[in-house]
Amino acid sequence: MFRKIDETISVAPQIAVEDVQAAADQGFAMIINNRPDQEAPDQPGGDAIRDAARAAGLAYVAIPITPGGFTAGQIDAMRDALGRAEGPVLAFCRSGTRSTFIWALARGADGADPAELADKAADAGYDISPIAPLLARR
Repeated sequence: MFRKIDETISVAPQIAVEDVQAAADQGFAMIINNRPDQEAPDQPGGDAIRDAARAAGLAYVAIPITPGGFTAGQIDAMRDALGRAEGPVLAFCRSGTRSTFIWALARGADGADPAELADKAADAGYDISPIAPLLARR
């Protein structure tokens, strides 16, 4: 369920409250929620995931991203969260794609090579070519 991009981050489709302890058991230090609440009627609320993360001793950050685009503020928030993480991060959204995209944009903003980001994403099963023009501009 958790797809490892590199040693610092893995991504996942929507997680459930009970998945939070599994993340802690696997050594994650932070959960980043990239899914807006109520995007789907059956998803758990961000507050429930946050509370479970805190109970498991994990840091929690919500950076909700709606389908259709990324703002500079969201990219900066992801950069900040990744920079503050005291260990591996698990980021999730509906499918893991938005989390992968925002990770790549954050790392690209930090100067990472777009080709290396694309390779890491591909190894985890994600295609970041839709954001290639954004990465090229950063």
